Amino acid sequence: MLQDIPDIPDINITLKDGKVVKVKPGTTLLEIAQKEYPNPEYPILGAMVDNVIVDLWEQPYRDCKVVFIDRRHPDGSRMATRGLTMVLVKAVREVFPNREIKVLHSLSKGLFCRWDDGIPMKIKEIQKIERRMREIIDADEKLICKKITREEGKEIFKAAGFPDKVKLLNYRQKPDMKVYYCGDYVNYFFGRLPPSTGAVKEFELKYYPPGLILRYPSTMYPDGIPPYREEKKIAQIYSEHKHWAEIMEVSDVASLNAVITNGDTTDLIRVAEALHEKKIAKIADLITENVDNIKIVLIAGPSASGKTTFAQRLAVQLRVNGMKPVALSLDDYFVNKEQTPLDEDGEYDFEHIEAIDLALFNEHLQQLLLGEEVSIPRYDFKKGRRIENHKRMSLTEKNILIVEGIHGLNNLLTESIPNENKYKIYVSALTMLNLDNHNRIPTTDGRIIRRIVRDHQFRNHSALETIYRWPSVRRGEERFIFPFQEEADIMFNSALIYEIAVLKGFVEPLLKKIPQSEPAYAEAKRLLSFTDNFLSIGTDEIPPNSILREFIGAACFMKMDFVY
Repeated sequence: MLQDIPDIPDINITLKDGKVVKVKPGTTLLEIAQKEYPNPEYPILGAMVDNVIVDLWEQPYRDCKVVFIDRRHPDGSRMATRGLTMVLVKAVREVFPNREIKVLHSLSKGLFCRWDDGIPMKIKEIQKIERRMREIIDADEKLICKKITREEGKEIFKAAGFPDKVKLLNYRQKPDMKVYYCGDYVNYFFGRLPPSTGAVKEFELKYYPPGLILRYPSTMYPDGIPPYREEKKIAQIYSEHKHWAEIMEVSDVASLNAVITNGDTTDLIRVAEALHEKKIAKIADLITENVDNIKIVLIAGPSASGKTTFAQRLAVQLRVNGMKPVALSLDDYFVNKEQTPLDEDGEYDFEHIEAIDLALFNEHLQQLLLGEEVSIPRYDFKKGRRIENHKRMSLTEKNILIVEGIHGLNNLLTESIPNENKYKIYVSALTMLNLDNHNRIPTTDGRIIRRIVRDHQFRNHSALETIYRWPSVRRGEERFIFPFQEEADIMFNSALIYEIAVLKGFVEPLLKKIPQSEPAYAEAKRLLSFTDNFLSIGTDEIPPNSILREFIGAACFMKMDFVY
């Protein structure tokens, strides 16, 4: 008599709330989500399985902890954006089979896209694309992941007419890759996608010559498409840096890797740094031309944008023009710790504008501009208290005050000073490179990599600590920086086209220290996969006044205390 074949044991799935459910082997995460969360507030887009991000077609094969994610989660938001991009490029291929669309950069809470040949888009073309997108979404077509070899990927994308992806794969170190199919259409995206096109219903295409903006809900605005706010100055700075990229003949990661492979990095670094210096000198000239009115230069920007080094380099250029810049640090005007506003988690919110003693700061500004001497405080971060009367300061006719801090563009900071006496500069690291035509590099990725390296180098913080702090930093930027960026008189893009290839060698060892037992492991794994696309560049050729030195060390500028 044959023995009975034992049943394969059920798998225990522990959900976020601690509930344990038993499922049969071969059950997809999508099936589990539909059963356990039949009426979710937002569409479930993916999952975190033992701190690894996966799509919902994944089938758990062992006991594990599963956290389902929607667009309120950063990875869920990224999944939704990729899903919409997949729908967009598929619709374009079907409606305009002889055209190709290029996803360039973020703009006005969306993605700016245009034809890859540079010909301006027409409104009727955009309307046709949108109609087809909605048809694809209404059909709720599955987005199926398939693992293939790198060489298979090259053949697929060569046949599909995606030479940019083929070039990127030439530098891929891993022997395999994941592609996604939507029917017969196949594409590669950096990261996971939603289970189907019906999961990303909410979007709009906005005509924005010479292209369009794909707009959608996000982590910060999950309840619908955020109100449109035109960002003319941001668009202009992206256009300027597109021109810079053309000068350096580096438009994407594959072309950067080609420069590194050919041994031409010295020239690339020199040109990139010279373009920075030329722009800083131009800003100094604009200030000097209006020196009779401008008394205060306010420098603001998000975290890890290189504001401190920019301020120092601007001071040098102003000195060349015969001026004597004086630094005033906003950090010294923090209120005592117990007076600091609290955030939604009950933690001290040092990024809130009311963490600054606005009354004292404005009083000192007025006195300085009247030629009076004031007693500048110093903030003791260890004690969380301000030390009054730290040093005396006054201004002469040759002096110009430089104030660097995240609130520089907010009029509340300097409301006692007439606008004609202020010159506002917005500094940010707006990444110029894309992985390929359909995979942009978010500016936040470049900044968090900068910050992880800097925090380790100079603040004795681990990558784990920086990643856990990052959501709070991002919330502060959304509240107190980005709403004011268009108030700037001029913008400076601190991103360097070669920087990720340098930061790669610094950040990868730090990210690899984060264990899988930590929720931050998912972000570390994502960033490691990102930097894996880049070949490495050493630090020998990077000048000591480079903005990059603020993060990797050996900078000739370290403190905002210059007085010439």
